[in-house]
Amino acid sequence: MANTHPYISGAGNIAQMVAQLRKSFPTTISSETVKRLGIAPNNESYVINILQFIGVVDSEGRKTTAAAKVFSHHKDDEFAKEFSSLVEKAYSSLFELHGSSAWQLDNDELITFFRQSDQTSATIGGRQASTFKILAGLSGHGDNPEPKPRKAVKSAKPTKSAKTLPNNNEEKDQEQRGKQKKEEKGAFGLTVRVEINLPADGTKETYDNIFKSIKENLLGG
Repeated sequence: MANTHPYISGAGNIAQMVAQLRKSFPTTISSETVKRLGIAPNNESYVINILQFIGVVDSEGRKTTAAAKVFSHHKDDEFAKEFSSLVEKAYSSLFELHGSSAWQLDNDELITFFRQSDQTSATIGGRQASTFKILAGLSGHGDNPEPKPRKAVKSAKPTKSAKTLPNNNEEKDQEQRGKQKKEEKGAFGLTVRVEINLPADGTKETYDNIFKSIKENLLGG
């Protein structure tokens, strides 16, 4: 597996890492360094593997002598020219087979080469091809990939503002409305309906006694 060509699921992360190193090259680069930079989440080790493969850092993550020369160039065209030498040396078997035309190989041709060289699956071979294309772009061959923008850190949700306290007039109005509601609840009416069935054959004395009983017991007379 030592001769296996490197790969990563998001090849654009390599362009982002190289752009970062051109700005500032740490003394040592580890997976933790890549993680702190926010590049290639959960794929930091793949980034390190690619940097080691093309000779940018050594096995201990330190910048190599060759990388020091390459990354000292500020102009893009000068950097690309020097960077291409690192890539060509790392992919020597590809350039031995195809010569300088290796830079222009299409995706299918690259996948075929990597699968036959490393006995990888179609998926891995595709990722190996994508990785090489990104490196080729950084070397000035093909489209120069734009580094992926880093995701902005989401700001904390704003806290809810405290409710404004009512002024004195509002407090008085609320108090007055509360009293009115209590008074309305306490004052209620009661209507009593009395139904009297008078006997059809009753005498005057019978009727007088009935009305007298009603007056005394219900009307309080």
